Order: sequence, then structure tokens, then C-alpha cells
Amino acid sequence: MTLAAGEVGPLRQSLRQSLQGQLPLLQKAAGAPSVHIVEIETGEPVLNHNGNRGRIIASNAKLFTSAAALDLLGPAFQFETRLLASGSVRDGVLQGSLAVIGAGDPNLSGRHYFGDSFATFRPWARKLRERGVRRVEGSVFLLSGLFEGPLVHPDWPKDQLSRWYEAPVAALSFNDACILVRVLPGSAPGQPTRVETVPDLGIFEIRNSAGTVGARSRHGVSIARSAGSHEVRVTGQIRVGAEPAERWVTVEDPVAYLGAALRATFSEEGVEISMPEQVDSLPPGPWRSVTSHRSDLLTTLEVLNKRSQNLYAESVLKVLGARACGHGSWASGIQAVEEFLDRLKFERGTYRLVDGSGMSRQNRFTARQVTHLLREMFFHRWGSEFLQTLPYSGEPDVSWKKRLAEPPYRGNVFGKTGTLRGVSALSGYAKGRSGRLYAFSILLNDTRNSWAASRAQDSLLKALIDQG
Repeated sequence: MTLAAGEVGPLRQSLRQSLQGQLPLLQKAAGAPSVHIVEIETGEPVLNHNGNRGRIIASNAKLFTSAAALDLLGPAFQFETRLLASGSVRDGVLQGSLAVIGAGDPNLSGRHYFGDSFATFRPWARKLRERGVRRVEGSVFLLSGLFEGPLVHPDWPKDQLSRWYEAPVAALSFNDACILVRVLPGSAPGQPTRVETVPDLGIFEIRNSAGTVGARSRHGVSIARSAGSHEVRVTGQIRVGAEPAERWVTVEDPVAYLGAALRATFSEEGVEISMPEQVDSLPPGPWRSVTSHRSDLLTTLEVLNKRSQNLYAESVLKVLGARACGHGSWASGIQAVEEFLDRLKFERGTYRLVDGSGMSRQNRFTARQVTHLLREMFFHRWGSEFLQTLPYSGEPDVSWKKRLAEPPYRGNVFGKTGTLRGVSALSGYAKGRSGRLYAFSILLNDTRNSWAASRAQDSLLKALIDQG
């Protein structure tokens, strides 16, 4: 059957009725729901409920950051962190200095190396050993000037600065600017707990007052660092025989943290260096390249979206600012994204973006604007690359592993979640049973609870897939 212009066929009418039937569940889950769904091929909206109302979008802001990064930098772009040397080698001693030049790479960690935190630095030490270096006589300089301050966005909640999702953003960053703090119970009730840090670099001063209690006692452990302090306080109690309590805690100075990790790695690999120091510029050379570490943009964006890693989003945003506008700042990064959105016909003043991750509650877009971005990116030259950075329904090893994981929904939704207090966002792509493709955005503000919000979003997507 062929439809005339403007005519609605019975299948399309059935889809719209089914989607409309899901609205009461969304309205029950949130005081301010907004939904917009369009068919990818035609751009025709199949549901528009408050789709032109501005909403807090939480981590759906990462869709805009990653789309702009692919458009401006391309998937082949690489972050390159360089190791330089001055002086000459004599009797196993480098009679000169080393320098590390930061490039804003958030991947300097064990994430891609089976958990070996020092993996990215080991080849550097081995390269020096190949050149006969066992000790560096001079200084080790760390240059992180690509990014401008502040390290923490002023809009982010001040009471959550020790949490991994508010890590400080520097052009030289190690291990997500976080340390894992692990609390283990004693062997019997009444004994003190034991606290470990991974990696153990002496960055934190641990104040541990937590104790071990019996197997039937209530337990709970608090692990926290106050802003501006290197002291981590561990309080509460943990049951004997229980699994360790763990929390990733941010560091106060990410560049100094990287320097401590670099020194520890070189020591393990048999190269002695002094404690690295931060500088604004290098002393006179000549300086020569020793080696470098490269990370590709596409892998970075996969962590950014699939893991919803805020540090990655903010690092990418500041790199955009540095490359496009000459300043590695939040303001320049936002300017670069806005210029990208100009080309997609977004009207300035109808949206607000203030960071790259969505941690700020000042980020506001309409659901219709989100689906417009998604449809534009579907047809973009890097559209398939953009799609592969998103988690898919039922994907193992990410938060979506149990979400829409059963047939026929598994693998038919690619999307980005977003959660803040009172906010639940879900936007992406869905494939209906008919084979039609849709872009959707479900922005729920003033939510009652996150479980009800997720349930309502999933119910709507099931209806879209079943009837679409």
C-alpha cells in the first residue's frame, strides 16, 4: 500500500496509539516528562509530548560532546603524551632531565591493560633502559598547560568532590584522577579493619576508625575525602568475613599524582628518577623525543559513553577548545560545540550547555533537539562510529547488561542514559520489528525514583519496538 502525502497508514496509527498509551506511566514516574521520537528515514515525528520544553539532560550532554568531537577531530584523531629528554648518557646516568608533555589524554591508566595501573609508563622506562639509562641525574618536568583552570567545574556539587564522577580535569591525568580505597574486615569481631589503596603511592593520609563486627550485625562503611585535603576518613563497621568495601576517591592534585605514579613505575622497571615537578615551560634545551603514548579518539568516546565517564567527557571538551579555539578551557570547549551545533541549524539561545559530561544541572535541551542531533549524526560521515560508542540493550559488562536484555529488545536499542537527583534521561536509536529505525529522547525531570523512571522509559521503548 502506498501512502499519499500527509496520510497516516493503519500501522503508523497503531504505533502512535501504543506510544500514547505509555504516557500515563511516564507522567506517574516524573512531574516533568518530555518525549520526542522521529522516524530516521523520513524525519517524521511519531510521538511529541512536551518535546519543545527545555529539560535538564544529565549525561545525555555526552551525546553532544562526542558528536562534536567526531565531527571536528575525526575518529582517527590521537592524543599523544610525549616523553622528552635533554643531556647525554654516561655510565648509566642521564646527565640531563626528562619532560612529560600533557595532551589531555584521559586514558593513562590500567583500564585497557588488564588492570595494571602503570602499564602506560612501563614502555617509557624500558625505552630509557634500552638506551643505557639506569638513573636520571636532573629533574623530571611535567607540563600540563594545554588545559586551563579551574580543575573542577564551578557548577558541580561541592559535597561530592571526592566521588569519581567529579574528578579534577587536567591535561596530565593518571588513573581517572582517582585512587581505589579498599576496607577489609579483621579476622574476628572487635578487631580493627585494614585499609588498602590501589595504587599505593602514599598520596592519601588514612584516618581509619572503622571496626569489625559479628556476622549478624548491621554494617556500613563510609569512605570520604574533604575538599582541599589529602586525608581520607574511614568510619563505620564491617562484618567479619564480608567482602571488602571499596570506593574510588578523587585526588586533589592530578598532575602530582601522575608524577608519583611515573616515579613508582620507573623504579619498578629499574630506572631511578627524582620526584617529578610541575612547570609552566621547559628550561632551554636541546630536547629530543624519547617516546610517546598514543590513545585514539574512538576508544576514548566508547569509554565516555558506554561507561559514562565524566573525566573523559570533560577532557575531550577541553581538547576541542584547545584545537578549535586555542584555549583548553570549558568556555572554549563549549564554544567549539556550539559552532558545531550552528552547522546543524540549532538556534542559539534555545539550549544551554556548560560542561561536557552533564554533571551540571544548568545543561538544558529539549527532547526534540536531542532527536535532531541523533538524526543528523545517523547520516553524518562518522555516523556508524558515533553509533558504536553507545551502549546497546543487553550489552555485557556495562550498566545496560540487564536492561531491555531479552528478545526482541536485546541489541535493538543504542542509547545514552543520564541520571542526576530528580533527573532520568534516555536518548538514542531503536529498531522496530518492521525494520524501521527511530531516534528517541525521553527526558524525565522531577522524577519520583530512578527505578520507576527506568521502568517507564523501557516500557515506552518496548512499545516502540513492538509496534514500530
